[in-house]
Amino acid sequence: MNIQIHSVKFDADKKLIDFVTQKINKLSQYSDDIVSAEVFLRLDKDQEKENKLTEVKLEYPGGPLFAKKQSRSFEEATDLVADALKKQITRQKEKMRR
Repeated sequence: MNIQIHSVKFDADKKLIDFVTQKINKLSQYSDDIVSAEVFLRLDKDQEKENKLTEVKLEYPGGPLFAKKQSRSFEEATDLVADALKKQITRQKEKMRR
């Protein structure tokens, strides 16, 4: 799977990029059909506590899948996005079986 990671308004360190890559790669265990993933890591309004935003768009045969979550840390937001995408992949696979 091809993964592109974009950090908006900041420079992501290698540790964060590795974490995001690992989480997105784990989605392939739910479906081998995922073509690519585009990840956006954004800093929302800096004065807020939960200002870390992770958005992921997966290219999938049944149509693109998208999830967006906001949290206190990029790691937590990425976990939430991965869970949301896992549910979407499962739902999409069930639709394709019918």
